[in-house]
Amino acid sequence: MRLKAFGGLAAAAMMAAGCGGGPAGGGGKISDDKIVLAVLNDQSAIYADLSGRNSVEAVKMAVADFKAKYGDKAAAKEIEVVAADHQNKPDVANTKAQELYDRQLADVILDVPTSSAALAVAGVAKTKKKIFIDVGAATTELEGKQCNKYTFHYGYNSYMLANGTGTAVTKGGAKNWYIVYPDYAFGQDMNKTFGAAIQAAGGKVVKSDPAPFPNDNFSTFLLKAPGLDPKPQVLGTMQAGGDLVNLVKQYNEYKLRDKGVSLAAGLMFLTDIHSLGPDAMAGTQFTDSWYWNNDATNRAWADKFQAKTGKRPTSVHASNYSAALQYLEAVQRGGTDKSDDVVKQLEGHKVDDVYSRNGTIRAADHLLLHDVYLAEVKPKSEVKEPWDYEKIVKTIPAAEAFQPQPSPDCKL
Repeated sequence: MRLKAFGGLAAAAMMAAGCGGGPAGGGGKISDDKIVLAVLNDQSAIYADLSGRNSVEAVKMAVADFKAKYGDKAAAKEIEVVAADHQNKPDVANTKAQELYDRQLADVILDVPTSSAALAVAGVAKTKKKIFIDVGAATTELEGKQCNKYTFHYGYNSYMLANGTGTAVTKGGAKNWYIVYPDYAFGQDMNKTFGAAIQAAGGKVVKSDPAPFPNDNFSTFLLKAPGLDPKPQVLGTMQAGGDLVNLVKQYNEYKLRDKGVSLAAGLMFLTDIHSLGPDAMAGTQFTDSWYWNNDATNRAWADKFQAKTGKRPTSVHASNYSAALQYLEAVQRGGTDKSDDVVKQLEGHKVDDVYSRNGTIRAADHLLLHDVYLAEVKPKSEVKEPWDYEKIVKTIPAAEAFQPQPSPDCKL
């Protein structure tokens, strides 16, 4: 899939950008007078709804807004958006990333849900010395042992999710947990971070079990839960997308709530609630990095998104918009798309846009710190319009939401 967005530039403006008098006074220039933004994600399987093709639309919206803001003063003569499907497989992600950088001349790769795939792309970005802004993966390894100069982690991570949901639910009285997690990098990281958060809040993980990924049958784990000793008060599911939908359907079929085992979701998106119906998860708390109906600014952007896609945006869609826009703004400030210069423009930058509130891209590990939200799923009786499924319980400030200090394992 290749999607193009063109911006008209005056020849004089382009000459200035290439001769040291660029849009922000930088001394660089735009290679081939064109910027290529690549969206690499799942466009056909379990993460397609929460991100997928609609993340491509979100990136196109960012391009349109950037062009509208700068017009003939934009740094690039042409902006192109390309996309590829990594099928949630790290080997496919590796191959696709190389193709995007080498053959399609991508200046930046965006999104990449599935942590194992994201780590593969981060390795390619490091080798190619090309920018990668991950939006859809949760693993803290992206800002930990596997961090690198050209990779940025944008949106959410497993620490933030655990620090929000794990802490809140445990302090709310659910001390004993049974965790079921997908057996790959994301799930393993979620199991680790949730376990630490639960213990710090005074709780205990009675047992944690890895489940195949992807998976459509969780009966083994669900039947086990009520019989564990001590009996868990909450089942913590670390699945996401289609896997989460399957697990929740089966959780309700086995009536675990009636058996005294409540449900907590480590990672959940608006599209998951929409697929299940709000009553399937009514009262379930989870941490969200953005919600479309949280304020007038978000809703206005969500209205534009819905006009294009027919759906309300998830936090991943909004985050992809923001990541694309901030990349373009970094190019604009520096007057060049050279990777090393763009890195300098992004490091330490304050981000305040439709997605990120009180945001800062921490220079030491390239993690975007920003306010996030503890949310609760509304029962159907409280849903006043389609897609309005979340009640924001509280805002978790940026300083509390993410790791307070960069990992000592991160060496940029």
